[in-house]
Amino acid sequence: MQKYFNIAGPCDEKTHYIVPILERNNEIMRLVNRGQYFVIHAARQTGKTTLIKKYVDYINQGNDYYALYCSLEEVHTFVEAEIGLNQILIIIKDAITNSNILKKERFAENLTNKNAAIFIRTALTYFCKIIDKPLIIFFDEIDGLQNGTLVSFLRQLRSGYVNRSSVPFVHSIALVGMRDIRDYKSKLREGQQTLGSKSPFNIISETFTLNNFTELETSNLYKQHTEATGQIFEETAIKYIFNQSNGQPWLVNAIAREIIEKILKNDNTKAITKELAKQAIQNIILRRDTHIDSLLDRLKEERVKEIIEPIIITTIKNESLNFTSDNLQYCKDLGLIIEKNKTLQPANLIYAEVIIRELSCSSQFELQSRIKNVWIDKNNKIDMNSLMKAFQIFWRENSDIWIGKYQYKEAAPHLIMQAFLQRVINSGGEILREYAYGTRRIDLCVVFAEHKYPIELKINYGKKTISDGLEQLSEYMDGFGEKIGWLVVFDRKKNTTWDEKIYWKTEKYNDKIINIVGC
Repeated sequence: MQKYFNIAGPCDEKTHYIVPILERNNEIMRLVNRGQYFVIHAARQTGKTTLIKKYVDYINQGNDYYALYCSLEEVHTFVEAEIGLNQILIIIKDAITNSNILKKERFAENLTNKNAAIFIRTALTYFCKIIDKPLIIFFDEIDGLQNGTLVSFLRQLRSGYVNRSSVPFVHSIALVGMRDIRDYKSKLREGQQTLGSKSPFNIISETFTLNNFTELETSNLYKQHTEATGQIFEETAIKYIFNQSNGQPWLVNAIAREIIEKILKNDNTKAITKELAKQAIQNIILRRDTHIDSLLDRLKEERVKEIIEPIIITTIKNESLNFTSDNLQYCKDLGLIIEKNKTLQPANLIYAEVIIRELSCSSQFELQSRIKNVWIDKNNKIDMNSLMKAFQIFWRENSDIWIGKYQYKEAAPHLIMQAFLQRVINSGGEILREYAYGTRRIDLCVVFAEHKYPIELKINYGKKTISDGLEQLSEYMDGFGEKIGWLVVFDRKKNTTWDEKIYWKTEKYNDKIINIVGC
């Protein structure tokens, strides 16, 4: 069977192209050998299940341990602790049976204890007594367990751990999920939504996450397809895909699959180019594949909004963002954002695009009837000055109404402006976006018919706003070799009149023409 790029479920090296997974995560075996309990957390579809299933196979092929894989996903819906814990016990028993370590009947016969507070610990203690090698268990999807089920389960594992010098218990346990343990969902007391700390499982030795693919790993993954079929990924295509995805595993696989199977219809005689990669990314974004859709659904959560909104507006009003907050860590664990160069930004350029498109999509639809292609001249150039002046009129007449439609009200000016631009270029252009908390600006470059229009969006935060904006936009323009740019400044102060907010100035700065657009 011809291997393919997998985007659904765990990868199998017999069926799928795969980055060597044990070699890039060899720390796990060190923890196992030490008998430690630890946490593996990473965003959805980054290879967690593939990794731990591979480790279970690897460990069971050796002579030192028995290893079990237990997915707790089926237990997520159970709120009552007794029912949830009983389901976990069934999952453990099924894992034992499927592993052929011990017959299920012999294990089940001895589980007569009906006290939910201890029967996980009792069952595992009994099992560890009757097997001839230490036991390793990987509990996958654990962070979705509910309240009492989660807390009781963790406490029973902890009790078994602290007493294992005198009573046999599991040698090493990995808790695997999207979140670090302190962010597991549980109301221990009124008003608390998560554990908030490592207690009641403060015995873990380490917490680590899975890294994205490097550019070399991305290239080597694609070369597996080339070796199998002869179809070439051009170097420019590989670099573009890595630059856009930042090596996120699902995206790396999904882009390749979209090109090979959907666009080229498995015609392996055609080389994979940068242009094909661009088309594939746009297809994935517009189609809102499950991976993208599940991430975007998180944007509705208040705790996500608390972090994403300051990133969109590149600063926060009156206070600094807490870089150690649980909500920030939650967004990192979801894979939405990264911390880079002392700024917070979307985890990759594709997410940066889909976040803005998602939050402004209703505006794009409503603006469709308002915006015609009258700003595109006979030379296929955008009359950006006229377009910006039209936005000023629209903003003055409609801003209060339109801002009221947004959940992200502080970011609404930036989102509405980008929706306004998006409708113009949807017929054949793109918007390159750069934004991050701490930079105090959003850099945009509208690309249409090979012409580039650099734009910077800023909130008026004081006397230095314009001077800083001119310097920042000038540097941004240098990257595109452009001599004309637009600096859009939104004034959100309540005591400023519209006549003061709406203005147009043109300045020459560092041999460039910069139009300052007051809004």
